[in-house]
Amino acid sequence: QVQLVESGGGLVQPGGSLRLSCAASGSIFSIYVMGWYRQASGKQRELVAAITSGGTTNYVDSVKGRFTISRGNARNTVYLQMNSLKAEDTAVYYCHANMRVNNGNPRPIDYWGQGTQVTVSS
Repeated sequence: QVQLVESGGGLVQPGGSLRLSCAASGSIFSIYVMGWYRQASGKQRELVAAITSGGTTNYVDSVKGRFTISRGNARNTVYLQMNSLKAEDTAVYYCHANMRVNNGNPRPIDYWGQGTQVTVSS
């Protein structure tokens, strides 16, 4: 059973910081891309940040300079350091991974975490 488990969400005041963590577990062959998406109430899910197995990163414009995505040494973990948080960052944040698992299927598949709530409010 392959799964992504997130942690680190919560309530923070504007200007504060949070760090999200996500660990992939199970019979994994290779992870190609890991990232974070978010979905605010009444809005579509959007990509926040992603990082490839080679270390290339990508950010949505609204978080550039404030958020940093990184991979753990074990390569099956991804972190999102969120600084200078704003009220508009409030959303459920989902971990995403595009990976190939050991089930005989050579094609990589998208996997999602259960989501963690981030609320920025005074």
